[in-house]
Amino acid sequence: MNECRAWAQGDPLLEEYHDHEWCKLNHDDDFQFMMLCLEGASVGLSWATILHKKEAYRAAFHDFRIDACAAMTDEELEAQRENPGIIRNLKKIYSVRKNAQVVQQIRKEFGSLDAYLWSFVDGKYGVQLDGQWEKLSEVPTVSDVSRRMSKDMKKRGISFVGPVITYSFLQAIGIVNDHLKDCEYR
Repeated sequence: MNECRAWAQGDPLLEEYHDHEWCKLNHDDDFQFMMLCLEGASVGLSWATILHKKEAYRAAFHDFRIDACAAMTDEELEAQRENPGIIRNLKKIYSVRKNAQVVQQIRKEFGSLDAYLWSFVDGKYGVQLDGQWEKLSEVPTVSDVSRRMSKDMKKRGISFVGPVITYSFLQAIGIVNDHLKDCEYR
């Protein structure tokens, strides 16, 4: 068995995520925003729980188009409390709109969410942070980059972005590549 894939083994959706999405570079602002929101929704829960609800989240939140999420009304957000397809935590639901509004400001300042996110890796745009790990036990859950990103995001008003969540987010959008050295999906 591929040790890198051990955390996904046996769940076809997790396996697909590991093989084709996790730690793969993606520079699309809306995709990055979606992953930021989904990672935030996972606070206190397993990633598998959120991944299995991903399509319901996409339907509930306008496919995570930033401007559409920023414009959601209280009524739209309140209606999501009845949506069994998502996590119905009120703070997490409202955080999607709040975070979208902050991301709109980030885009005005940096030109794109992507440019903002890559600003945390010392100007190495498009060059993944790759630990070249040999064992899963070596893969960290937090880094200096995730700590700095978390601190800045919180200061700007983004919710559910502690340093562990931001590290997972960095993996999800491919800034960090934590596939093991011998993983065929590197």
